[in-house]
Amino acid sequence: MDTTRSSINKPSLHDHPLFLSAMFTLSFCDGCHLKGYMYGSYFCNEVSCSFRLHKECAEAPLEINHHPSHPEHPLLLTNESPTKDGTCDFCGQKLLSPYYSCSTCAFKVDFICGIKPSPSAIEHPVCHDHPLVFLKKRGEEKVHCELCKESIDGGPSYSCLECNNMYFHLDCVHLSKEVNHPCHPNHPVKIIASESLKDDDYAEKSCRFCSVEPTKMIYHCSVCNFTVCLGCTKLPPPLIVDHAKTHMHPLRLVLTRLGFTCKVCAVQGYGSKPYICFDCDFVIHGNCVGFPHVININRHDHRILFTCHHGRGRPKCEVCWGTIDEYCAAYICSVCPNYTVHSRCAFHYTVWNGVELEGIPEKKEDVAPFKVVGPNLIRHFSHEKHILLLLKDSVMLHNYYDWLRCVACQLPVRYGPIYSCKECRFVLHEKCAYLPRKKRLIFDPSPYTLECDNPELYIYCKLCGMLCDGFMYTSQGIKMTYHYIDVHCSSLSQPLIHNLHPHPLYFCTRECHCDLCDRYAAYKLTCGDCGGEFTLCFYCATLPEKIWYMSDEHPLTLSCDRNASGQNWCDVCESELDPSKWFYTCSECQLVLHVRCGLGDFSRLKPEKLYTFGERDYKVVLNNHYTRPFCSHCLCRCKVPVILKDNGKDNGFICSRTCLSSCLGIEFV
Repeated sequence: MDTTRSSINKPSLHDHPLFLSAMFTLSFCDGCHLKGYMYGSYFCNEVSCSFRLHKECAEAPLEINHHPSHPEHPLLLTNESPTKDGTCDFCGQKLLSPYYSCSTCAFKVDFICGIKPSPSAIEHPVCHDHPLVFLKKRGEEKVHCELCKESIDGGPSYSCLECNNMYFHLDCVHLSKEVNHPCHPNHPVKIIASESLKDDDYAEKSCRFCSVEPTKMIYHCSVCNFTVCLGCTKLPPPLIVDHAKTHMHPLRLVLTRLGFTCKVCAVQGYGSKPYICFDCDFVIHGNCVGFPHVININRHDHRILFTCHHGRGRPKCEVCWGTIDEYCAAYICSVCPNYTVHSRCAFHYTVWNGVELEGIPEKKEDVAPFKVVGPNLIRHFSHEKHILLLLKDSVMLHNYYDWLRCVACQLPVRYGPIYSCKECRFVLHEKCAYLPRKKRLIFDPSPYTLECDNPELYIYCKLCGMLCDGFMYTSQGIKMTYHYIDVHCSSLSQPLIHNLHPHPLYFCTRECHCDLCDRYAAYKLTCGDCGGEFTLCFYCATLPEKIWYMSDEHPLTLSCDRNASGQNWCDVCESELDPSKWFYTCSECQLVLHVRCGLGDFSRLKPEKLYTFGERDYKVVLNNHYTRPFCSHCLCRCKVPVILKDNGKDNGFICSRTCLSSCLGIEFV
């Protein structure tokens, strides 16, 4: 039976409805607070909410009558925060939310003790030859479980009154030294020390199901070389999965090792607990059961749909740019005919925001940043008090290019189409005026919103490492923290077509050095045609193709000459320049500049504006005078076109972000 979209609403546990998922996931249960594999669970489908419960925990009763430890009053499930030193009246452990409490008296028990109270005594335990009694938390005394050899850490346990210092975990007490495991019915598995298999090169040392290699005790069958950890013995995977949206027939767990290719993720595996339909020759990883069917990813503007048979003739994946097997499952777009994504790529946490959209109507959001009010006239959301006029060529404004800058990207306005306000000095590049109000960005699965009022005065963009003012895209992350990305980095799309590289570039998170500036960055663009050998950091990817330098009346163009030989010198810092790296040059004046010398670290801040760094105020000033000031920290001439001036000092100039950080003793993060 397909129960993927079955829901449950437990106001005592969570504010939003919870949906049943068939997925196998290694996760944390917000009810019992245990981490491990969940073979089906209830989850919250809201953005930025990772709430998840075991199926058993989600279906726990709201009220318990006649609890063994408190039969006189009913216990009610509550999600209220317990007192700081609150403990469970049954087991003595620290009380965590949710828990059960009595409305008549102050009696409280934790979630597990409420739904599965441990008996006060076990007459015939399977793990020991003598009766065992339940013990509450014992101060700071630390003992080890007789079965798993792990520490009990003073928590509740079972103890033998006839044997000295013999204790068992509450969940280990139901395990014996020899178990007939449901996933290995041919022979019993026996508990042994994992150390005993250390010298056996052929022995299976990791768990067949979770692939974890236990450090203390394991269950092992020496006849079949079958190993399972204690956790998977307590909670084994299901032998049969009946989930129609994964496959039309029930799937059976294969107990022997075999080589296969998963029909969902297309990954080849060996012995990775596959499930098989023998009627259809369908094989799948357990972890690929229950993939969501309708999702949004941060690489595409439309919803994409899960399908087992896309039949698109081995297209390229739009995330990893690898080939997609047409006989394996994938995600496709019903609007864009050729858009296809590997199922494993679409499901990745850096691509998908975790929200299933099946059954949820698609909302048409207005992302337009302006309204057209006449021929070449608009009213932009960032400047609603005045109308903006489109100027096809802003050459008439070239006398003011030093101070006239686009309010969105903070780059100087000199040539090209712009939107200008006749009432004030508000100017937008035409391309910046078209930036959408909401957008999905390739480096984060959360949706972003364009903001024109920066409450922090400036941001430090973690992608390109620049201090920025102007417009930015913001998003609230899973940990309720806001992320700020400048419009330069947020405007990059995948694939990126750059004039100075012959192949398209794709986003990746493999940490390495940029081939151009040698910066070490976590987010980069790389070339699939070059075998991943060419990588570009976001700083280099967002460099403007043309700039103007104070000593040249012509624009300088971003250039690169891979075949250049001989020595080249930067006309600003007068040091050697590598022409195989990117640089700025004027074809008419033969002026050549390092990229850093042509832009500097403060080119995206507003000239004449005060910014607070640490506890000091600095004004952004243009370094366009014939006499260049000295930097108050490195004591060198300030060579870059935009610098900072300490508002409390006459000659307190700062030439770079490195000098600013060293001077103030702060890091920009």
